[in-house]
Amino acid sequence: MNTWEQAEGSPFPLGASWNADASTFNFSLYSRHATSVHLLLYRRDELDVPAHETALDYLHHKSGPVWHCRVQCEAENEWAYYGYRVDGPAPQPGYDFHDFDFEKILLDPFAKGIFFPPGFSRNAARRPGSNAGQAPLGILPNQFGEFDWQDDSLLHHGSDLVIYEMHIRGFTMNPNSGIAEAHRGTFLGVVDKIPYLLELGITAVELMPIFQFDPDDGHYWGYMPLNFFSPHHAYATDPSACNQRDEFRTMVKALHAAGIEVILDVVYNHTCEGDHRGPTYSWKGIDSSTAYMMTGDPTAPYANHSGTGNTLHTANRAVRRMIVDSLRFWDSHMHVDGFRFDLASVFTRNSDGTINLDDPPIISEIGTDADLSDNRLIAEPWDASGAYQLGKRFPGQRWMQWNARYRDTVQRFVRGDRGMIADLMTRLYGSCDLFPDDLMHALQPPLSINYITSHDGSTLYDLTAYNHKRNWANGHNNTDGADEFRWDCGWEGDDGIPPDIIDLRKQQVRNFFCLLMLSNGTPMFRMGDEFLQTQFGNNNPYNQDNKTSWLDWDRRVEHADILEFVRGLIAFRKSNPSISRSRFWRDDVRWYGTGHLVDMTPDSQQLAYCLHGQSEHDADLYVMINAGQDAVEFGIQEWSPDVWQIAVETSTSTIMDLTAEPADDCVAEPTLDIPSRSITVLIKTPS
Repeated sequence: MNTWEQAEGSPFPLGASWNADASTFNFSLYSRHATSVHLLLYRRDELDVPAHETALDYLHHKSGPVWHCRVQCEAENEWAYYGYRVDGPAPQPGYDFHDFDFEKILLDPFAKGIFFPPGFSRNAARRPGSNAGQAPLGILPNQFGEFDWQDDSLLHHGSDLVIYEMHIRGFTMNPNSGIAEAHRGTFLGVVDKIPYLLELGITAVELMPIFQFDPDDGHYWGYMPLNFFSPHHAYATDPSACNQRDEFRTMVKALHAAGIEVILDVVYNHTCEGDHRGPTYSWKGIDSSTAYMMTGDPTAPYANHSGTGNTLHTANRAVRRMIVDSLRFWDSHMHVDGFRFDLASVFTRNSDGTINLDDPPIISEIGTDADLSDNRLIAEPWDASGAYQLGKRFPGQRWMQWNARYRDTVQRFVRGDRGMIADLMTRLYGSCDLFPDDLMHALQPPLSINYITSHDGSTLYDLTAYNHKRNWANGHNNTDGADEFRWDCGWEGDDGIPPDIIDLRKQQVRNFFCLLMLSNGTPMFRMGDEFLQTQFGNNNPYNQDNKTSWLDWDRRVEHADILEFVRGLIAFRKSNPSISRSRFWRDDVRWYGTGHLVDMTPDSQQLAYCLHGQSEHDADLYVMINAGQDAVEFGIQEWSPDVWQIAVETSTSTIMDLTAEPADDCVAEPTLDIPSRSITVLIKTPS
C-alpha cells in the first residue's frame, strides 16, 4: 500500500473494509453533492454518542465524488458499529433536489450487516434533527468471521427446474410447522424443512426479499429494502447477535447439498425511505438526487414508478455500480444461484422517467458482467407506472420472465371461461408469441416462468373458494389487491362448506397443477399451494405477519391427497423431459379436439394433443382437457388404444406409479369419456 492511501484512505472498494495485518479500517462513501462528511464509530455498549468521530477533509479525503479515510484500530477502543453524518446544499429547484440533514445518523449503503439499537425508531428518522441512539448502524467488517463453504458451488437445473416461491418467516413461523421454537421463521428453519422440500420434489426456492428491510414500517413481505448487502436481521435465530450472514450461508449450503437452487427476489427499484415525507436512513441524507429519480416538482420531488414513494435512479452510473456490486456480493460471498428482479421495468427508465428499450445501461451491465454469467436472471417485466414489457419487449436477452399472460389464461380457462382454446394452446406450447425463436429474437420457452399464483395474489385454493377478495384487515378499505379470475365453485368461503364443493375445489386445484406441470417453460408455484393453503380470501397480505400469511402445516395432513397428487405430478414432469425443452415442441406436437380437429369456436372448452417424445428419448403423451360442465367423449387420434395407459386423471387424483413395472391395463376403446372439469393424460407403453 502506498503512503498516500495509508494517510488518506482509498476510494475503493466502497463501504467499510478491514485490513487485519495492519489493524486498519478503510471507509469509502459516494456523495457527489455533499459538502461535509463525518465518520462515526461506536462501541457495543455506548450507542448514543460515538466513541470516535472523524471529519473528512475534502482536500485529503475526497477523490472525485467519493469520500474516504483510513482509521487505525486500537484494541482498547472495541469499536463495533459505524455510521455517518453528511451535510450539503439545501433543496435546489428542478431535478437537483437534496435532503441533507447534518444531525441525522446515516447508514452506509454498502454496509454488509446492520445493527438496530434498542431505541431504534422509524419516527425519529422521519422528523428533522438528530436520531442518535435510534438509527440503524453498519456492523464493522472485523466482526464477521470466515465461513467454511467446503466444496459448495452454484447449481443450475435444466428440464427438471421447478421453482417454489417461499417467504422465510411465513414458511416455518406457525407453531404447527413442527420445528424447534428457536428456528421458527428463520433461515435455519428452512434448513429443518429441507427433507420436506426434497419429498415434494422442487429443485429451486425463490425467496421473497431477504435484504435487510425496515422492521418498523409494517411490511411483512420485505419489499421495502433498507440495504442491498445484508440479510434481514430478524431471519436470524438471535436478531441482536449479528449472526444473520452466517445463518443465511448455512441455509444456502444446506439447500445446495440437497440439490436445490437458491434464487433471491431482489428489490432494486425503490427503497424504504419513501418520498419527502418518509424516513431518512441512508441514501436520502447521503445524496438523494443521485440515488433517486426526481420530478422537478418541489411539492412531490420523488418520482414514484414503484408505487412505494420513490424510484431508484438506475440510469445513474453510481447507482448502477451499487446494484451490480450488490449482485456480485450475493453471488461470490453468499453463493446465491439467481435473482428475480422486482418491477424490473424500472431498469428501462431514463432519468426523466421515459422508457429506453434499445439498450438500458443497467440491464446491459448485469447481463454482460462476467461474475454474474452463471447466475439465473428473472425479471418481473412491468412497473407501477404502466410499463409492461413481457416477452420480447423486455431488453434483457438471457433473462427469464414472470409470465403473467400464462397466469391469466390458465386462471380463466380452468374457471370455465369460453373462447380460450387458442390462447391455452399457445401457453402450453411455451408462449411462442411472447418469446419467439425466429432469427431476429432467438428466444426459448424456458425463459417463460409459468405460474398461476404467486405471493402477489390469492393462494391457489382461494382462487377456487372466493369470488370476492377479503382484504379488510390490510387497512385500505378492501380496495387493495390484484384483480384475478376467481370462481368459488358455487359456495363463497369455507363456512358450512358442503362436501361436494370441497371435492370440486380440489379437482380444480388438480387441474391447475396438471396444466402447470404439462406446459413447456419453467413452472413456479407458491409455498403451501400443494396442500391448499388459504389466506381466507385476502389476496394482498403484505402487512399480515400472522396466521393469515404463515403456512398452516395442519393442512398438509388434512389435504394429504392433494399433496400426494402434486408430488406425483412434479415427479411425472421430471421423468418426462419431453415436456420441458430448451426449444419449442414444433413438429413433435399434434393438436386435436374431441375429434380430429381442434374446436376453435367461441364456445369451445375442450382440447387434446399428442406430444411425441422420440426426439427426447421419451415416451409419447396424449392429453385430453375438458373445462366444460359436462362429461365429453374424446376420440384417441393416434396409435391404437391398447398402446396407451392412463398416467394422470384429475377427476380421481390418479398419478401413475413411476417406480412400478408397466401395468397391463391399457385403454380398451378408441374413445374415452372425460368427466367435467378434468384432465386425463395417457402415456404410450414401451414397444
